Amino acid sequence: MKRRPIKLKRVYEQPCPEDGLRVLVDRLWPRGLSRPAVAADLWLKDAAPSVALRRWYGHDPRRWPAFQRKFRAELAQRPEILHLFDDLRRRTPVTLLFGAHDEARNNAVVLREVLDNPGEPR
Repeated sequence: MKRRPIKLKRVYEQPCPEDGLRVLVDRLWPRGLSRPAVAADLWLKDAAPSVALRRWYGHDPRRWPAFQRKFRAELAQRPEILHLFDDLRRRTPVTLLFGAHDEARNNAVVLREVLDNPGEPR
């Protein structure tokens, strides 16, 4: 069965039917939002960077290349999470929800790249 593309969306954007299964991939709950407002079907904290890595990165663009490498290494230690996403995207469209302001440099971007390129070194 074919794997569907994974979409990314800031958690502060309105949900829509095209989102499919909405998966929050942040370790912390988004500030100021209720559960109904987030409308997440799953909250996978284990798909997020470790607390230490998240704090180290601090959304500093200068640390982005190193953050990507370190987060990929963490994801490589969590094959069950990667297999879960592969299974989900074979069944339904999947949207990764994230709270970061920077839509180009956040953990969901790295996670999607890892999931979309399973043959590349993680």
